[in-house]
Amino acid sequence: MPSRSDSAPDPARGPADARRVSVDPQGPVLVEGPVEIVLDDGTVARSDRFVAAVCTCRRSRTYPWCDTSHRRRERADPPPEDRNAR
Repeated sequence: MPSRSDSAPDPARGPADARRVSVDPQGPVLVEGPVEIVLDDGTVARSDRFVAAVCTCRRSRTYPWCDTSHRRRERADPPPEDRNAR
C-alpha cells in the first residue's frame, strides 16, 4: 500500500492527468483509461480502452478485467409446453 507521501499530488502533473474512477457496489470499478494494473505476482496488465472495467469479485475469467461474471446467472422461464403438439 502506498505511503501517505506517495499519494500526495505531484505539482508537475496537472488536472488533465487525473483519472476518474467509478465504484459500483454490485459490479466492477470503472477507470478512465489507459490503465495499468500491477498484479500480486508483479506482472502488469494494461488496457488502452477509454474506460476499463476492473474486476473486484475475482470471478472473472479475464482477471483483472471484468467479464460480468459477478452478475447472477438466472435462466429465463422455459417456454410453456404446447399441449396440442403431436
